[in-house]
Amino acid sequence: MAKRIESVQNALVKHWKKLITTRKERDRSEEFIVEGFHLVEEAMKQEGAVLHVMVREDLELPAGLDLSSVQHIEITKAVAAEISETEHPQGIFAHCRQPIPSEEEYAGWKRLLLIDAVQDPGNIGTMIRTADAAGMDAVILGKGCADPFNPKTVRSAQGSHFHIPVVRGDLTEWIGRAKGNGVQVIGTGLDQAKEHYDVQASDAFALLVGNEGAGVAADYLSAADTVVKIPLYGQAESLNVAVATGILLYAFARR
Repeated sequence: MAKRIESVQNALVKHWKKLITTRKERDRSEEFIVEGFHLVEEAMKQEGAVLHVMVREDLELPAGLDLSSVQHIEITKAVAAEISETEHPQGIFAHCRQPIPSEEEYAGWKRLLLIDAVQDPGNIGTMIRTADAAGMDAVILGKGCADPFNPKTVRSAQGSHFHIPVVRGDLTEWIGRAKGNGVQVIGTGLDQAKEHYDVQASDAFALLVGNEGAGVAADYLSAADTVVKIPLYGQAESLNVAVATGILLYAFARR
């Protein structure tokens, strides 16, 4: 029989709530919460990712969803409401470990998305999802980026947290590491930039994209092997950073 939690004052419920509302708790515990059938199913495919699955008491699980391999907890409607972040809750959640890749894994990465100070969680989530779809090896978030495990980021990424490594680090170090491994670093900017379709990416490349308003910091751009821009044919001043990232990843990731 599944364990049952009825009170919003329960210590575990309070911990789940903190994981949803505070980056500090997510960083301290190296855990996060996902909500909804799709994200729970994606989490369950990743061995060792799920600590608990929480199911609202009135929810009828679909026939294909097998919770026998994980610890699942029945929760009351009040507890479900306490930990839900969505407008139309589906009544199922997973309490997950943050995937943490090893130094050994770093050495094998040949296709990287490097992100400098992108602050919107929705943009970060979309970029993680797009990097996953484009077959990149990892996403590296530099200083000033939104938390990759913020609930909005997690929803935007649609399960890609469980498919592609996401690392928070120093971009100077990662650019140096990439170049040392023979990985071509392609920056994005406007000054002395080539139009993106005039640049041929090598099989091993790192795409460096930057803040919604300011773009990539000059120090990082100066270390890039080449700088590209996407031509604008209409009157818009710029593209959304996640959209631009998608265009460039697909331009360069063709195999």
